[in-house]
Amino acid sequence: MAPLLRRSWAPKGHPPTLKQKVNHREKVSVAAALWLTPRRDRLGLAHQTLVNGYFNNEAVADFLEAALQGLDGPVTLMWDGGTMHKGHPIHAAVVGSKGRLCLERLPPQSPELMPVEQVWAWLKYDRLCNFAPADAQALDEAIGAELDPMREDQRRLRNFFQASDLPLPRALLF
Repeated sequence: MAPLLRRSWAPKGHPPTLKQKVNHREKVSVAAALWLTPRRDRLGLAHQTLVNGYFNNEAVADFLEAALQGLDGPVTLMWDGGTMHKGHPIHAAVVGSKGRLCLERLPPQSPELMPVEQVWAWLKYDRLCNFAPADAQALDEAIGAELDPMREDQRRLRNFFQASDLPLPRALLF
């Protein structure tokens, strides 16, 4: 909830005043997935937020199942080995997909390989820096206002993939 403070365009000697809420336990957790269609002609973004909640393996499994409903054909998911990406709910989601979902683990501590990490950097360091929300609901709305329109921004989504160190042939990203 505390804003990430970055340099502003305020006149020298007149820094902006950011009022923030202190001594609270409010938060917003975000899950997202970037994908490349099997025809390799379109990139996509799915995201979900939890206000004052967190993504454990059950919430991640629910997110995966919802994302699979909007995608045709088989899906290979690449992610890290975080605790929220393991356990019975995740295994049940894979089994429930009836062969459509394949999980590939990336090496631990390798955010540079994850294209979705580029989304988080863009959101945090560019779009929402110096943003001091009044409450978790305001932060949730701001996150949605930034991520929702990005679903149609093919150039930006392509840049997120290309900015990662994921060893995909660039030809896959048109």
